[in-house]
Amino acid sequence: MNISQQFSPPLKLIAPFFIVGIGVLLVSVLALFGFDIAQVDIYSHTTLAWVHLFVLGFVMMVIMGAMAQLIPVVLEVEHVAVELYYAIYSFLFVGLALMVGGFYALPSLLPFGGLIVLISFLIYLAETFLTMRKIKRVTFVVMSVFFANIFLLLGLIVAFMMALGYVGMAEVAIQKWLKVHVYFVLFGYVGITVMGMSLILLPMFLLSHIKSWRLMQISLGVLVSALLVLAAATIFELRLLEKVADWMVLGSFVLYGYEIVKLYKNRMRIESDIYFKSMVFSYGSFFTLLVGLVVAVVYPMGQLLLTLGWIAFSGFVMFLISGHLYKIVPFLVWYEKYSQLVGKENVPMLADMVPTRSAAMQFVLSSVGVVVVALGIFSMNDTVFKSGVSFLVFGILFLVKDIIYMMRYK
Repeated sequence: MNISQQFSPPLKLIAPFFIVGIGVLLVSVLALFGFDIAQVDIYSHTTLAWVHLFVLGFVMMVIMGAMAQLIPVVLEVEHVAVELYYAIYSFLFVGLALMVGGFYALPSLLPFGGLIVLISFLIYLAETFLTMRKIKRVTFVVMSVFFANIFLLLGLIVAFMMALGYVGMAEVAIQKWLKVHVYFVLFGYVGITVMGMSLILLPMFLLSHIKSWRLMQISLGVLVSALLVLAAATIFELRLLEKVADWMVLGSFVLYGYEIVKLYKNRMRIESDIYFKSMVFSYGSFFTLLVGLVVAVVYPMGQLLLTLGWIAFSGFVMFLISGHLYKIVPFLVWYEKYSQLVGKENVPMLADMVPTRSAAMQFVLSSVGVVVVALGIFSMNDTVFKSGVSFLVFGILFLVKDIIYMMRYK
């Protein structure tokens, strides 16, 4: 696939997304010390606040920053109004703060925070769809971006309805629509975005190529169909159809996982850098999650579901994002500071811009933390849980340090 840097936005526009996202990640991990794992309830105010803090403040913040760079670069079209991204992260941060405050202390803040978050995402979606109108060639990546953003919009609409119901401003069956909201945002937006960008980033960074991505295309089709089936099952209250949607989602991820295994086997790069280690841990968590989901669908257990949720968030998504940051941030800094100097004077290699020892410490501490926390959640042992959180805090501190180092590299 052709990749062009002609339409790449400036670093000063993208950097705040990454800096704020990593800062929120640190805050969310520190907040875990306030949990008593033996008494955690998935529907409690504290749990909901933490999930939104992690997903909106870290996952979505970093993904939108990355998409600001990747959409024009990969699709070879210029942003319609790239300056809107300054408003996007500002609105998202303010809205997130109000939402977390609403969950924790003052429920009346929740709809206002939800509305500001909704405005942030609507600006993002409008800018993205208007940019995509200029695309002349429809590819799998284009379709993945399109469907991902459609499900993001639907998930946001459901979320705002639930926020109104949460504070009694509307009659909404929150538990009925919660699963739709989670599936649309996490599987529909995050999941499909990961699928689409995997075709670009993984082959490029691993130096690995597959002749046909047919199974990936089938995986996308199955996932889109599953989310629509889930919506129909929720509207008409068909429990059996909801189970069918669950198995379809699982089948979609199995096909995606098979393509990732093929990609790994065909890789040409043999060195084990921080990116490769992060991808191994991330996709190792992904396959662990698949096995766990099979068990959970047949035998749903509260602690197993909590453990799988933790593995999905911290093991798969967090390491997937952090690993790519060690590639994306040096490239953005290098392109802005040094690309014009090539052939005129000595310029650093991208690998020179990564603090290798610090990155290794980040990986070891974070991976140990994720595993120990998972054991603490599954065994309901608060001491083990807090021990894992301690490891994870130090790992994230190294990640914060590394991101700042790479951003300020001279």
